[in-house]
Amino acid sequence: MLARQAFRTAQPLKRSVRRYASGTPQGGSQTGLYAGLAAVAGAGGYYYYSQRPGLASTVKQDPSAQAGHGAPASHKEIHNIPAQADQQNLAFKGGDQGWISLKLDSVEQVSHNTKRFRFALPDKEDVSGLQIASALLTKYKGPEMEKPVIRPYTPVSDEDSRGFIDFVIKSYPGGPMSEHLHSMDPPQRLDFKGPIPKYPWAPNKHDHITLIAGGTGITPMYQLARAIFKNPEDKTKVTLVFGNVTEADILLKREFEDLENTYPQRFRAFYVLDKPPEGWGQGSGHITKDLLKTVIPEPKAENIKIFVCGPPGLYKAISGAKKSPQDQGELEGILKELGYSKDQVYKF
Repeated sequence: MLARQAFRTAQPLKRSVRRYASGTPQGGSQTGLYAGLAAVAGAGGYYYYSQRPGLASTVKQDPSAQAGHGAPASHKEIHNIPAQADQQNLAFKGGDQGWISLKLDSVEQVSHNTKRFRFALPDKEDVSGLQIASALLTKYKGPEMEKPVIRPYTPVSDEDSRGFIDFVIKSYPGGPMSEHLHSMDPPQRLDFKGPIPKYPWAPNKHDHITLIAGGTGITPMYQLARAIFKNPEDKTKVTLVFGNVTEADILLKREFEDLENTYPQRFRAFYVLDKPPEGWGQGSGHITKDLLKTVIPEPKAENIKIFVCGPPGLYKAISGAKKSPQDQGELEGILKELGYSKDQVYKF
């Protein structure tokens, strides 16, 4: 009842956001917009867990898989990496190239449990070789491990950057790869392989895309958004809905704020916190049906795409999980309830 009352209160807000989602948005302050969304998101705050008994404990059982990237790599991901056509100055060429050992160049503390890692590419003139959207595999075998740990991660550095590649990675207790990375110091080395192709992007492939992310599932979203706004020929609109536990957990917030300030008519970001600070002006709790119904394009809109990436609980609530890296599985959760089709959604 509380959620319905809050949503009725936000009807003028909904109409304002819909004009952005389906038409040419107008510039100006978004203070009122965010204030209304805070009511919408907060009213349905614990929709994930209250409507899905046992989900909270499920999310906590596998710390190594809590990020949208960083979950265990599949056999096909490890062995079926396609070769790149033009291999000049590409550090990662795919195909039968094998694993490449990269030296850790620097480490920057981003938050209490997150670091930015810069690895040097084999040659200072090399670019990574990644395309939009794609990721890399990492491999580590500790002295007491029977088998190596292999995890995929999406870089946050520009694909045209020469000589280095950056990752923003959160440490999860019990996550063998993230804990190993957070224990590393320059000039230690780590094995990489790839690239692993995900969703193939081309300029203006869709008129409007929505990025729904949780935690470190934001990195493939940032890779896609950065590529769109870097290209002056790409006029795609982008809406980001990003859920986290605390404000300190919001990764790449400064980068997204820069995009929002530079492209106010094409990019908007909405943040939802499980534990918001006093005076927080946006959503609290979790990403809810009412919030998505308010801020993203309607299912009947033409040429839209919704991307989802995050911990298992987010997939279950928003879109349903993938069956495998090659099988998106059926569309379930909030997006299905709102009337979106399987073809309108991609799960990283």
